[in-house]
Formats: sequence, structure tokens, C-alpha cells
Amino acid sequence: MSVAAATHPAPAPRAGVPLLRFAVPLALVLVTAVLVSLPTSALPAWAWKYPLAWQAPLPAWISAFMKWLMETASLGLFTVRDLTRGVASALDAVLFAAKAVLATGVVQGAGASATTIAPPIPWFAMILASSAAAYAVGGRRLAFGMAAGLLYLAVFGQWASAMITLASVLVASVIGAASGLLIGLACVRWRTLERLMSPLLDMAQTMPVFAYLLPMLILFGFGPASAMVATVIYALPPMVRVTIVAIRAVPVEIRELGIMSGCTRRQITWKMLVPSALPALMVGVNQVIMLSLNVVIIASMIGAGGLGWDVLAALRRLDIGGGLEAGLAITVLAVLLDRFAQGMAQRAERVAKEDGAGAGGRRLAVRAALVAALGLWIAAAVWPEIALYPNGWKLSTAPYWSQLVSWINVNFFSVLDAIRTAALVNVLTPVKRFMLALPWPWVVALVTLAGWRLGGLRLALTTGAMTLFLAVVGLWQTSMLTVYLCGVAVVISLAIGVPIGVAAANRPRLWRVVEAVIDTLQTLPAFIYLIPIVMLFRVGDFTALIAIVLYAVAPAIRYTAHGVRRVPVALIEAGQMTGCSRRQLLTRIRLPLAAPDILLGLNQTIMLALSMLVITALVGTRDLGQETYMALSKADVGRGLVAGVCVAFIGMVADRLISAAAERLRRRTGLAA
Repeated sequence: MSVAAATHPAPAPRAGVPLLRFAVPLALVLVTAVLVSLPTSALPAWAWKYPLAWQAPLPAWISAFMKWLMETASLGLFTVRDLTRGVASALDAVLFAAKAVLATGVVQGAGASATTIAPPIPWFAMILASSAAAYAVGGRRLAFGMAAGLLYLAVFGQWASAMITLASVLVASVIGAASGLLIGLACVRWRTLERLMSPLLDMAQTMPVFAYLLPMLILFGFGPASAMVATVIYALPPMVRVTIVAIRAVPVEIRELGIMSGCTRRQITWKMLVPSALPALMVGVNQVIMLSLNVVIIASMIGAGGLGWDVLAALRRLDIGGGLEAGLAITVLAVLLDRFAQGMAQRAERVAKEDGAGAGGRRLAVRAALVAALGLWIAAAVWPEIALYPNGWKLSTAPYWSQLVSWINVNFFSVLDAIRTAALVNVLTPVKRFMLALPWPWVVALVTLAGWRLGGLRLALTTGAMTLFLAVVGLWQTSMLTVYLCGVAVVISLAIGVPIGVAAANRPRLWRVVEAVIDTLQTLPAFIYLIPIVMLFRVGDFTALIAIVLYAVAPAIRYTAHGVRRVPVALIEAGQMTGCSRRQLLTRIRLPLAAPDILLGLNQTIMLALSMLVITALVGTRDLGQETYMALSKADVGRGLVAGVCVAFIGMVADRLISAAAERLRRRTGLAA
């Protein structure tokens, strides 16, 4: 018996329950094996392939609705098209102003006759101003990191593209954070709105960005405005959820104090609740920034430009060096913005502890730096030649990366090809055939049964309906290909991530190294993984599998380490006192009590695997990702949205089932809140 079980004794089992507990899963496995091995003629044809006559023409309905919306729908004084294009013009104006300051300046005319009226902020003034802002919110360490990161962009020739990306991300983050805050406050006030918004937020988080790029193009036209709207939709949900949790976590006494002081509802919200929840709200702002950066490459497909376009262009010409340098520039921006947002979240507490003299000295230094940056900007306007970073000072590692991949291909091609072939023959192809051989009614029944066992009737109906939707819209086979590749990638990610998480959990030095690696893996753009892997293994499912594992393994490591660290020390000491070996401490105490956190890590791993799976459509997969990509290339909005909804439903089914299983484990181990 494990120490956890001894600490939280379960009720005496009834006779026959243990046998039933193992008999039911075993029977399901046997029935599944029999169904897969049956010949096609053994079951009705509709059990193997959902009949065409039963399918709902949802893509055609959606496409017809979008056509009506843009060509016929009217709001009285103006049409829907007028409204959306007006919004696009307003967003373009805001984005133009941001790009003018950071990247392009104010230019009159076009082509050879163009003249610069006002230059953008030069690189040295930007570094000085940003370092001063970082010093104001995070001190010397953050200021030094900001200066080093921005200097990296200049030295490696990524400054112009990075400033375009920064302008887009800043505008999208401000709009996303403000919109998320307002929607979250409305959900706190009206519970009905929260219940209505919850499935929409789930859909926005799990649907691939590819799926709603085309609707954005139709509504807002080709250009940066469409990319910005798509980015905001993708990045909005975390801010809404964080706002709801943060505002409800504010002590009731603060609200009661406002009521007793005669404050109006608006004053209580904006002068008491929001300031009190500000540190938690900044976590949501941080997530908005990170997700906005995550979309920059995909958004570049519809006119966003910047570093995203550089990475996409490098992928198209298989330029590994150029792609990696542009991708690392995005990573540098992500780290800088992440640290700056964290510094803003901690600023209030730090200022409260500072004495007046220290705070005054810091403000004086910051003002002096900002004035100096403004002076340098003016100087660059007078002498434009000093505003450009000298070409002779620039560095590039692109040739070395390309040479490295070429060397590996020349010397290890046979080994790499053998690995690829072995994985395809022994793992990928058998799993693919197994998934495609499953009758769709049986899969729907299994998912529904799992929902009923884990969460009751409501969860069973929800998961069963979402699974049935895949067949009703005619995408069952394509969905099974998605589940197959995602499932294999998730299993491999867990096989790698759980041992690493366990090993690093209680070893601070090892964890610092592991954390640095997984932070890099999470901040690198997803497209970056494709370039070297395609050059080493060519296109296909194995290439997609490696890219998915690299992108999705981080949560498995992080959540496992977090769960192992959370195991109470008293239980470990009790196990040591009873003579448990190191292996017994791990298998009977640490892992059982960390299982709920590991399951949550599994949940996040699945979400990241699905998001990466859509991008791997560019390297030849034939799943729902390819379906959304083909719909985008053919301007078939209905087909793309339905495929995106199928991806979202797969993710939501996994999320609901795993969350229910994690909650059951928490109750069983006595760790439930």
C-alpha cells in the first residue's frame, strides 16, 4: 500500500468491484480489436463510412451565408461590408501610426520620388528609450536585458522587420487586452453572458488560426487589418478568463468598503476592483502578448509583414539560416515583452516598498534617458545617415546553419533515412491503419461512455455530440488521421517529458537548464521547426511528427516537475521512515500524487500538438490541417471553418475528458480544493 493511500484511506471495497473495474476496460479493448479485424462485409456499409446522404452540407451553408453577409446584408444606413471595411480603415490608421514611429517613418510619395518627412526612431534612440522604460518597471537587470536584446536585433540585421512586427504586436496586444478586460468585467457582472461566452472562448482557443484567416479576409480585406483582427481573436480568450478569475478573487471587504463609502458601480469597478486585481490582470496581458507573437508568421500570409514574412519566405525557399535568424528574432522579442510585462505586474509592490529618495532618483534617471533618446531622434532627423546601423557591423550565422544541415545530410543520410523508414513501418503506418479501420459508431460510443464514466450524463452528451459532428460533416476519415498523428506525438512527448520532469523536479541546477531549453522551444515560432526537419527527413508524416513533439513536449516536462514538487514533504518522509526505496518513493508516492498535474500537462500537450498539426500541413500531411490550408488557398470559407471546428472539437473533447479525470484523481488522493 502506498503512503498516499494510507494517509487518505478509501472506503472498504464492495465484493466484485475490483473485478468489474478491470473487466469493463478489458472487454472494450477486446471488442475494439475484434471490430478492427472484421472484414468490411461483416458490418453494414454505413458503419464503416458515414453515408453521403446523411451528411449536413454545412460548408455550403456557411459559404452562402458569408456571401449574403458581404453582398446583401444591411444595417440600415450602411451595409455590413461598409462597417467591416470602416473598422479595417480605423485599424490601418492606428497601425500606420505605430509603424511610422517604429519602422517606416512618415513618407510622402511613392517609389523613387518618395521623400521622408519624419524618420522613424533610430535604433540607438529606441534602445535607450526602451532600456529607460525597462529600468522604470524592473530595475537594472531588466534594463540591461532589454538593451542586449534590442542590440541583438540590430547586430544580426533584423531591426527593420522586428520593428514592423513589434508595431503590429503592440497594437494587437493593446486592443486584445482592453477588449478582454471589458468582456471579462461584463461576464463578472452578468453570469448568463459568461455561460454564453465560455464555449466561444473555447472555440477561439482551440480552432486553428488558418481556419478564420479566410473569413477575416472576406470581412476586412487583404492587409494588416485582417491579420490584426485574426490575431486579436486568437489572443483574446486568456485575458477574458484571467479577468473573470482576478476580479472574483478580490476580497469582498474591498467591494463592501466602496459601497459604504458611497461609490457608484463604475467607481467600485475602476478605482477599487481593477487596481486591486492589477497584478493578476497583467498575467493576462502577458498571455495576450505571447499569443500575438505566436500568430505573426501565419498572419504574414494575409499581409502582416515583418519577421513573420521573413520566416515564411525562408520556409518556402528552405533557407534554414535565414529562417532561424528571423525566428530567433521573434523569440528575442517574445522574451523582452514577457519580461517587461512581468516587471509591470510586480511594479506596484516594489514601488510600495521603496523609500521616497530611491524612487525619486530612479524617476530622474528615467526622465534623463528619455530626454536623451528624444534628442538623438531629432539628431537623426537632421543627419539621416547616422540613423542606420552600419552594414559593416552586422553579423550573420545563416551560412553556418545551412552548412551544418548539409554536412549532416552528406554524412548521415543513410542513418536518418533508416530512422524515418523504421518509424513509418513499425509505428506510424500501423497506428494510422488502426484508426482508419475503427467503425465510427463504435468510436462515438466509446467517447460517450468515457464522458459518462468521468463526468456524468452532461459530459457524455457533450463529448458524444462533438465526436458525432466529425462524421456528420463528412470529415471522419480526415479527423481520424488528425487523431492518429496527434496521438502518436502526444505519447512520445509524454515518454520524453515525464522522465525529464521527474529528474529535474528536485534538482535546481538541472531544472534551470531544462527550463531554459523548454522556454526556447515554446517561444520559437512553430514554422521554425519545419525548416531543418524538412531538410533532414523530407516531407511526410515523420517530419510532421518530429516538429509536433518538439513543439508540444514543454508542457509535459513543466507540469510533471510542478506536480512532483507539490508532493507534501511529510509524505516523502513517512515513506522513507517505512523503508521505501527510491523507486518505491517515486512509483507509490510522487507519481500517484502528481498524476493530476501530469494529466493537466497532457491536456496542454494535446492542445499544442493540435495547433502544430495544422501548420505541418505545409510538409505534406493529409489531415484536418491540410483541409484548412487547402480551403484557404481555394478561398472556400465554409470548408475551412468546418475543418477548423472539427480540430476545435477534437481538442475540446480531449480537454473535457482529461480535466474530468484529473479532478477525479484529485478527489481520490485527497488533493481536491
